[in-house]
Amino acid sequence: MTNFRTLRGMNDILPSQTERWQKVEALARDHFARAGLKEIRTPLLELTELFSRGIGEGTDVVGKEMYSFVDRGDRSCTLRPEGTASVVRSVIQNGLLKQGSQRLWYGGPMFRYERPQAGRQRQFHQIGVEFFGLSSVRSDAEIISIAWDFLKDIGLNDLTLEINTLGTFDDRKIYREKLTNWLEKYKDSLDDNSLIQMKNNPLRILDTKNPDIKNILNDAPMIDSSLSIDSKNRFLRLQDILQSLSIPFCINKSLVRGLDYYCHTAFEITSNQLGAQATVCGGGRYDGLVEQLGGPTTPSVGWAIGMERLLILLGEKFSNIIYPDVYLINKGEKAEVEALYLARSLREANFKVELDNSGSNFSKQFKRADKSCATWAIVIGEEESKNGQVKIKKLTQSSANTNEIFTNIYDLEKLTRLLVS
Repeated sequence: MTNFRTLRGMNDILPSQTERWQKVEALARDHFARAGLKEIRTPLLELTELFSRGIGEGTDVVGKEMYSFVDRGDRSCTLRPEGTASVVRSVIQNGLLKQGSQRLWYGGPMFRYERPQAGRQRQFHQIGVEFFGLSSVRSDAEIISIAWDFLKDIGLNDLTLEINTLGTFDDRKIYREKLTNWLEKYKDSLDDNSLIQMKNNPLRILDTKNPDIKNILNDAPMIDSSLSIDSKNRFLRLQDILQSLSIPFCINKSLVRGLDYYCHTAFEITSNQLGAQATVCGGGRYDGLVEQLGGPTTPSVGWAIGMERLLILLGEKFSNIIYPDVYLINKGEKAEVEALYLARSLREANFKVELDNSGSNFSKQFKRADKSCATWAIVIGEEESKNGQVKIKKLTQSSANTNEIFTNIYDLEKLTRLLVS
C-alpha cells in the first residue's frame, strides 16, 4: 500500500496551527478595514507571460523558480510566485483604474521552486497591500505606516525599518551606466550570478548575499550620487513624514528593487530573529508596472508580508487553544437525536459545543469530556430523554465530585443562563 506524503516544501497546516493563522489573518483584515483598504482575490493560476513580463525575464524567480506547465489549451500557465502582478492584471482587466484610485489588499498561497528553509517553503503565504493612482510621497509614508502599525498591533517590537530611494527612471538610467562602468573594473572578481546580472540588471548585484561580492561593493558608487534635486527632496520629505509619525527608520543605500519599473521609495522591515531570511515585509514604488502590463500610466506602491516568517517571529503568541463551552454526552436512540437538536440550538446561541458521536458508554464519554477541557458537560441518556430533561455537570479536575443540575431539554432560556453562571 502506498503511503502518500506531501511534496518537499509543501506543508500541511494542521488544526493545532490553523487557529494561530486565523487570528493573524483576522487581525490583518480588521487592520486593513480600518485603513480603508478593500480585499481583492485573484486566481492561483495565470498565464506565464504575466510573470515573465511583470517580474522580469532575467530574475531567478522567472528563470529558475516558477511552477509552469502547458495546459490542454496549449497555453503556458504558472502558479503565481507573488501577488502584485496578478493584482495589476486584475485592476487593468476589470477596469478598476477607471473608477479612481484603488487601495487594495490580498492574501493567499504563492509558489516558488526554491530550497525550503525556515520561513520559506515552496508553497508559502503572503499578505500584501497595493495602492494604485496615488503618486504623492505621503502615500508612500501611509503604506509604510500601515505595515508598521499592523506588525506592532500583532505584538512584534524587535523590528527595523530600512528605506532608500531609487529616484526617477532617468536617475536610475544614469546610475545604471555609472555602476556598470565601475563593475567592469572588478569583472574578474565577480561570481557567475553577478556577471549575468551585470548584463541584465546591474542594480540587482547590490542585493547580493555573497559576502565576497559585498566586500567588493563597499566602494561602489551609490544611487544617491545620481539623484536629481527633486528626487533628493522627495526622499527627505519621506523621512520628515516618518519622523512626524514616530516611525523609526534607517537608510540602507544598498536596498534596491532591480526591475526597471521601480522608482523612488524602496523599503524593508526586517528582524534579526530570522537569520539570513531577515525580511518580514518588503515593498516600494513601481510607477511603471501597470503600463508595462498593458494598462495606462499609473503611479503605484505596495508591499508584501510573508506569513510563515511572521508566525516564526510571533513564537507562542496566539497559541492558546479555544476550548468548547459544552461537551455533549449522549447515549440511546432518542437521546442521540435530542443531543443533535440541543447542539444546534446552543451553537446558534453562540456556545461552542462538541457533540460526542461515539455511542460508547458514559464512562468513556466523560473521559473524553475531561480531555476536551470543556467548561460544562451536558448529559442526555435514556432516562433523561424519557423525562424530557438534561443533566448538567461543571467539569473540574474531578467531574465526579461536581453537583448535577437538571433542567428541561427544551427550556433553552434557563439552560443558557445556567451555562453562563
